[in-house]
Amino acid sequence: MNCGRIFSFVSVRSRSTIRAESEIAAEASADVLVVGGGPAGAWAALTAATAGARVILVDKGRCGECGPTSKGVVALWDIPPGPDRERALVRSLSHGGDLGDPEWMDRVLGETHHRIAHLLRWGYRQAGDGLATRVHLEGRRYLAALRRTLFRLGVQVVDHHPALYLLVDGDGVVCGAGGLAGDDRYRGWTIRAGAVVLATGGCAFLAGGAGTDVDTGEGLLMAVEAGTELSGMEFSGAYGLATMSDLREPRFADLYDESGARIGGDDFTARSTALAALAQGQAVYADIPPGPAVRYGPASAAPAGTTAVSATAGAGASSVDPRSGRVRLRPVLQGTVRGSGGVRLIGFDCATTVPGLYAAGDVASREPITGAVGGFDGHGGGWAISSGMWAGSGAARFARRRGRIGDARPVPGAGLNHHPGADARADIDPRAVIGLVQEHTLPLRRSYWRSAGSLRDSIAELDAMWPVTEYGLGGIGPDQVRARQAAALLAVARWTKYSALARTETRGLHRRTDHPGPARDWRRRLLTGGVNEIWVRPA
Repeated sequence: MNCGRIFSFVSVRSRSTIRAESEIAAEASADVLVVGGGPAGAWAALTAATAGARVILVDKGRCGECGPTSKGVVALWDIPPGPDRERALVRSLSHGGDLGDPEWMDRVLGETHHRIAHLLRWGYRQAGDGLATRVHLEGRRYLAALRRTLFRLGVQVVDHHPALYLLVDGDGVVCGAGGLAGDDRYRGWTIRAGAVVLATGGCAFLAGGAGTDVDTGEGLLMAVEAGTELSGMEFSGAYGLATMSDLREPRFADLYDESGARIGGDDFTARSTALAALAQGQAVYADIPPGPAVRYGPASAAPAGTTAVSATAGAGASSVDPRSGRVRLRPVLQGTVRGSGGVRLIGFDCATTVPGLYAAGDVASREPITGAVGGFDGHGGGWAISSGMWAGSGAARFARRRGRIGDARPVPGAGLNHHPGADARADIDPRAVIGLVQEHTLPLRRSYWRSAGSLRDSIAELDAMWPVTEYGLGGIGPDQVRARQAAALLAVARWTKYSALARTETRGLHRRTDHPGPARDWRRRLLTGGVNEIWVRPA
């Protein structure tokens, strides 16, 4: 795909002609349906459209204005082919517990390097550590540019239309999706398509991280209900660092332990050390650079107009060390958003194990590029671009080969019960389900440190809630959206716990207090799936 040709349209497009569809017909059709409007979904849609496909993109929020990317800075590696890239691959494999795949890593680095010149208009360069030059993109400007490009290419963008289930034909091939319009009427919609790209993001369990309120796992649940496999779900204990009053993560600020000693190492090492200290009950602080503002991103100078926010705005006295003026930090669970678990991909076209279904971004497993450590150190931004483009291209090819779509039926799912004629008060309150899930996922003692005892305790309680959730959770309109969200959160929590119990070692984000070190015979990936009965097996 000619990235320069696509983005050349962005600056000349009149704002008056750029608009999204507020609604679609109750029944619509497309060659490719993209579910999710973050960077991965946008890249998938524009790539499929460039290939000549008719594309509809639906988003539960407003495409380009929600999700983690919209709240911060996107870091990308820019490493041309050569010795530096080879060294970067070796380092990434080591950081990832030797579970990554060098070929996947090299492809992502190559795709990112090829796009950098066009992406730099929304960001700036920063010298790396000798192995890479980082490029930092401002999330909002980057997403806004992608949104404008989608309209220029004729993609039908439909905001505030959450997808709740997939459609399959008589052979089990995915052929669309359905959901509700998020307006006052909450009417239902279905879109039949030759192929579907899931780009719904990961699952952060409503922990409160910036932009992760939309990352509640519905895409993972829809995929598994259709028959896909997941991979790497044990690597879901990813935590970010936030101040006591601000959800954004000061990624590149200097960090200090409670004694005042600077936490050394590169960004990956310093953050890991800080989280380990927090898990042991110690305090961790971030330095406040001179001046009125601290950048949430690199502390180095950047071009005028880049985002800077006050480091102390809204901070209470208890969050600032009176002696040093440093801001105290707290851990925020980011789950599979910054972890590496997700839908298993079976090829470089980002196809899943179910025909007609493709996955991109954080809903897909990132084990091939990050191994056991998740989307740190510039991997996530490059993965969104690469996987989005590959999935969009693969979906467009599949739709062309497929031809006419036969009869379609919705895939049954938990939380979709309408309970016709029943008293709505008899339904389970989704807040009770979410509360139980958060009790077993958010605390450091549940997701940062794990043991067989704590995992079995969590599994017992979460499993006991599932039958009640599957058959008793539901509603009409907004109640159904909330019910589906609660069911997805519970399902994802169960997959992570079962996978974590099966991996009897410590590797990357998976830390077992009863198995404190890595084991050579565990240098392999774990697959999981199932809804009523969870299964786990080695890949």
